[in-house]
Amino acid sequence: MWFLTVVSYLAILVQIIFITIAIAAGLYYLAELVEEYTTIAKKIIWWMNTSIFALYLLLWIFENFPLSMILFGIAEQLTHYVILTNFPFVAFSSIGFVASVLFVVINHYLAFSYFATVYHPFSEVIAFFTLFLWLVPFALFVSLSANDNVLPTTTDRIDGDVVSNYFSKRNKKYGLLTFFNYAKESLLPMRTKKGF
Repeated sequence: MWFLTVVSYLAILVQIIFITIAIAAGLYYLAELVEEYTTIAKKIIWWMNTSIFALYLLLWIFENFPLSMILFGIAEQLTHYVILTNFPFVAFSSIGFVASVLFVVINHYLAFSYFATVYHPFSEVIAFFTLFLWLVPFALFVSLSANDNVLPTTTDRIDGDVVSNYFSKRNKKYGLLTFFNYAKESLLPMRTKKGF
């Protein structure tokens, strides 16, 4: 009887590894798509944000959630609109970005507090967190790779004159996709093509 229990724990560990690899591959693919099609990504994020905004209004009409959760959620969606005005360029010190991060933290606190006191089925809780709290911030996080200077993966050294420094930095790309490419090249073995 104990052997099957140990095997089931081992299977859970293998499943967690596979899920992690699948999520990393999906993030890599999404980051690549966002870098290639920034205007389409902006439109998709704008429509997701608008849909979540409408869902907050419907949640206020049809459910009896606390008004503070609804208002802070709507305020978070409004800050996402502010971030989208300069998309794909996001300044971490801008008021819109700082307010968005602050509202994400506040909304998580309010949601955890509410769901800890009021019973809802797990499917409803995970639906609320996925759609209302995680969807648009996650899309904005993945889209940070569209800006070349958002997530630097190497440090810059200024050597030589201005012209040689410009040409040496011109072909370098920084971002989430560059980080994933570096991870892929360093962690996964390269296959060699066979010449026939």
